[in-house]
Amino acid sequence: MASTEGEGQKLVGSNNSRIEQQCRAKRIRMTAQRRVVASALAEAHDHPDVMELHRRVSRREIPVSLATLYRTLKLLTDAGIIERHSFHVGPTRYEGAPTTHHDHLIDLVSGRVMNFRSDEIERLITETASHLGYDLVAYRLELHAVPLETVSGEDFSPAPSLDSA
Repeated sequence: MASTEGEGQKLVGSNNSRIEQQCRAKRIRMTAQRRVVASALAEAHDHPDVMELHRRVSRREIPVSLATLYRTLKLLTDAGIIERHSFHVGPTRYEGAPTTHHDHLIDLVSGRVMNFRSDEIERLITETASHLGYDLVAYRLELHAVPLETVSGEDFSPAPSLDSA
């Protein structure tokens, strides 16, 4: 049975976010702007794109330019602290690197991305790899779906594919 993790994971620690703690552990210099970005990502309960993240950091006291945001996202992605997702629908999204495996369901109408985990799916994928003579190392599963309320066969307008990163 699949269980959802809501719209994301809260990554906030006691005084510093988990993201900021990971940056310090990897000896990434934490400027005021990087702290603001780390905090916004840590507080995200969704999979924000660059423009949404920029809106969120713009509400803070420390100004963060769009160029700085892009550079910081690349730095954090390259360090394995956050993950960059291109779901083939809508813009590129970001989330804190998960501590446990999860998969994604993408609502093709709204563009909303939801995390879920299914022991049954994991078992089937592992068994399939084994049956084919392989030891599964990793996998990524994305379900692209429309809400059940969408009438079967009805034309629907998928969220635009505007890869912004």
